[in-house]
Amino acid sequence: MSSEIRLAFAHPSERSEATATRGTLDRISLRDHIVEVEIGAFQAERGTTQRICFNVVVEIAPLPADLDDDVDRILSYDRVSEAIAHELSEERLNLLETLAERIAERILLEPQAVRAFVRIEKLDRGPGALGVEIVRARDQVASDVDSEERPHPRLMYLSNAAIDGDNLAAWIDQMQCRQRPLILCVGAHDMATPQTGHKWTQRRIDLLSIEQNAWRLAAKDDRCVVVSTRTELDWAMKNGQICVWAPSKIVLDAVDGPSAPPSEAVALAAWFAGTFEAGEMIVIGAALPENPGVPLRAVAVEQTQL
Repeated sequence: MSSEIRLAFAHPSERSEATATRGTLDRISLRDHIVEVEIGAFQAERGTTQRICFNVVVEIAPLPADLDDDVDRILSYDRVSEAIAHELSEERLNLLETLAERIAERILLEPQAVRAFVRIEKLDRGPGALGVEIVRARDQVASDVDSEERPHPRLMYLSNAAIDGDNLAAWIDQMQCRQRPLILCVGAHDMATPQTGHKWTQRRIDLLSIEQNAWRLAAKDDRCVVVSTRTELDWAMKNGQICVWAPSKIVLDAVDGPSAPPSEAVALAAWFAGTFEAGEMIVIGAALPENPGVPLRAVAVEQTQL
């Protein structure tokens, strides 16, 4: 038992050696790699960075005898640090467990990698290091993690006048027939929204006002489903589901978030369109923002054909 406890706190390289089950494997390691990043499920962890320490060991097939000092024939240390950087840049995460899983999956896509040990620790959340460690083998990871291309959706922004107008169903019909996934975006509802005088709390309230309006739109057409996560959106786009975007999670979790506040709803939707590499975005009943970063087309509420 004492040996098991010692190994639980030992460096992943020791655990790798102690739990090896198949022949002779080589190992490469990344030790005490510290990055400052915003991560965590608690409100106190939002809007601020903290130090995260990574220790990674990758078991690899034995190097060929005729290696000839050729760097292109090995699994480079850079691929390990790049896997960490890539996953940190994708989106803001709440859980170290999620981050560790994604890093292990990315490393195990490398042809030389057999097994990955990933330990991640928060250094600033208590008197000691708080963390998780996982072990994953190649046969536990899907081989097509990155191979499936995300579809390029069409976006349609609907003003409140458009939501309440007579042409709503006809516009959705026209967009649905264009052979690309359809995502609908809205702004805040017309009801009074509480004003806090505080930038970050007001941002949350304004985002919730947009989400309330998203549910109001969904109630007007049974084809529309409110979605809030990237996973839901990816599934919906691949399966022909019409989505209404509820923005809070994606906006708050974005590593490179929107510069426009939620009160500038068309600009916020344009940022979202760029994030999902939308093929086009039609704006019905609202003014177009300056320098949106994606192609936009304005349509009047009275216009029936898109």
